[in-house]
Amino acid sequence: MKLIAWTARVLLFLVALGFALSNTGVVELRFFGIDAEWRAPLVIFLLGFFAAGTALGIAGVVPTLFRQRREIGRLRRELAAAARAPAAAAAPSLGPDAADGAA
Repeated sequence: MKLIAWTARVLLFLVALGFALSNTGVVELRFFGIDAEWRAPLVIFLLGFFAAGTALGIAGVVPTLFRQRREIGRLRRELAAAARAPAAAAAPSLGPDAADGAA
């Protein structure tokens, strides 16, 4: 299985390398409303936009990741507290009606 994964990685790298080597022509990049024009090989622009997209994707996932990590920590603390007090967890809980009848 590892051999198949490494073979796929090498093939993907070779395809990307071939793409980069065959697209060395200079292209112009212009933005709306800005009087700036950048000239660079197409591969440089594609790599830059790929990196920017990756960074935005990671930035979008980070809050969810931290929220899940906090919840996992809270659940582990609850589990540890329940394991420390097995007698309290095993005892039947008295509802509010039972407490009023005893008073």
